[in-house]
Amino acid sequence: MFMSNLANIATVCDRVSRSINPENPQGEKGAGGSATSELGKSRKGKAYLDLQPGVETNIAEMEGPGIINHIWITVQDSSAAGEFVLRDLIFRIYWDDSDTPSVETPLGDFFCCGFSTKCQVNSLPIVVAPYGGFNCYFPMPFRKKARITIENQHGGLIHAFFYTVNYCLVPEISANTGYFHALWRRTKFAKLGEDYLIVDGIKGKGQYVGTYLAWTALERYWWGEGEIKFYIDGDKEYPTICGTGVEDYVGGAWGFFEKDSHGNVSREETTYNTPFMGYPYHSCESGTKKIYGYDGVPAHGLYRWHVMDPIYFSEDLKVTIQQIGHNGDHLFERADDVASVAYWYQLPPCAEFPQFPSREERIPR
Repeated sequence: MFMSNLANIATVCDRVSRSINPENPQGEKGAGGSATSELGKSRKGKAYLDLQPGVETNIAEMEGPGIINHIWITVQDSSAAGEFVLRDLIFRIYWDDSDTPSVETPLGDFFCCGFSTKCQVNSLPIVVAPYGGFNCYFPMPFRKKARITIENQHGGLIHAFFYTVNYCLVPEISANTGYFHALWRRTKFAKLGEDYLIVDGIKGKGQYVGTYLAWTALERYWWGEGEIKFYIDGDKEYPTICGTGVEDYVGGAWGFFEKDSHGNVSREETTYNTPFMGYPYHSCESGTKKIYGYDGVPAHGLYRWHVMDPIYFSEDLKVTIQQIGHNGDHLFERADDVASVAYWYQLPPCAEFPQFPSREERIPR
C-alpha cells in the first residue's frame, strides 16, 4: 500500500483528502469553515466541543476505505471540576463495524504525557507542542469505517475540547495491511520479582511498533535496571528478545546523568527527544502543588518507537519489563508504580481488551 513520505511525496496518486473538526464534523467536501461567529458566517466559527460528564462523544466518523494520516487535539489540563483531566479523558478508536475499541487509553498517555501532566514531545509519530498541542502521525488504515471517540470521566463539564482529524479516501486497502492498536495498562501496587505486563493476549499476525512508559519511582536509588522482554509466537519461560535496561531501551545510558566540564556528575537527569526514542519528562513533584505537603514522588516519562525495528509476530505476543534497581553496591527487586501504552498493528480479528481501569485506578500518585 502506498504510504506518503519524503521519498515519494512528489508521486501523484489516486486519493481524496478530507478533514474533520467541530466546524465540519462529517468532513464533507466544500463544507469546511462554514460555521458562524460574532464576525459572521465562515469567520472563525466554533472550533471546539464541550464534553459532557459521563458521555462518550463521537468526534470523528469516516466511511472507508481510507487512512487517518494526522490527529491533532488540545484541551485545558485543569478545570473547576478538579485535576487530572488528561487521565480522565479516554481516547478510543473503533475499526469497521466493531463495537469494541482497538485503541483505548487515557488521552495524555497516548500522546506520551503521563501523570496527567503536559510535556513537550518531539518524535516522529508523536509530537506535543507548547502548550499541549497533541499530534499523532501513526498512519491508521481502515477498510469499511473508522470511529474516534472521547469519553469524559472527569466528573464535570470539559469546556473547549479542540480537535482535527486529517484523513484520505483510497481506492482500496491491501489484504496484508494491519489495523492500528493501542492499549493502556497500570500496576499501581506491584509484587517484588514480578515483571510488569505491558501487553498480553495479542493473537494473530502483525508488528509491535512502540512503547510509552509512565514510571513512578517509589523507592530510593536507581530504578531503571529492568530488562524489557518480548515473548513471540509461543515463547513460554524465556523470551526471544530481551533488553539490557530501561534507559538502554529508550536509547539512553548511565541513568541519563551527564558530566560537566570538570567531570562532576549532574544531580539531575537529562531529558531529551529524538525521532524514535526519548525521555521527555522527569519530575520529583509529578505535577502536584508544592504546598501543604502535596509533594509528588519521582516521575519518569519515556518512549520508544519501533519504526525502524518493528517486533514482528505471526501467532501471539506478550511484552513485559522488569522492575529492578541498583543502590551503587548491588541489584535489588523494586515495586514501583508503572503505567504504559503499547502500540501495534495487526491483521483482524483482534482479541477484546481487558476491562478498562476505573478513574480511581488511573489517578496519578
